Amino acid sequence: MAKKTQKRLPRRREEFTYHGFRLDDLKKMGITELVPLMPARARRKINRGMTRGEENLLSKFRAGDTRIRTHLRDMIIMPEMVGREVEIYNGKEYIKVEIQPEAVFHYLGEFAPTRRRVTHGSAGIGATRSSKYVPLK
Repeated sequence: MAKKTQKRLPRRREEFTYHGFRLDDLKKMGITELVPLMPARARRKINRGMTRGEENLLSKFRAGDTRIRTHLRDMIIMPEMVGREVEIYNGKEYIKVEIQPEAVFHYLGEFAPTRRRVTHGSAGIGATRSSKYVPLK
């Protein structure tokens, strides 16, 4: 399958913080300490409990696996995932994404679009009234 790589973000000048906490502090926190910092939707998902698949994916990150592939587009990006590469399935192929600090508490699926960008061509002959006057080459 073809693999695509996401563009890297430009290097930031100052250190990344989330609600006043540095990334190192976020990595040291447990899930119960992270929950109050999360947005409402992510907080609700974590409070309802993680699925077995999500726990397995998190354990792969903790174990330090080099190649992580997943179909779990609804997995919330935790601070311990930052800096790692993960391949996310978009319905056709796996898209390689490097997780940046700004992606914390977003979903994996946000970084692997399922639909291509539409690029329209020029109008063909007979498409409009004015196209009959376009000279043929």
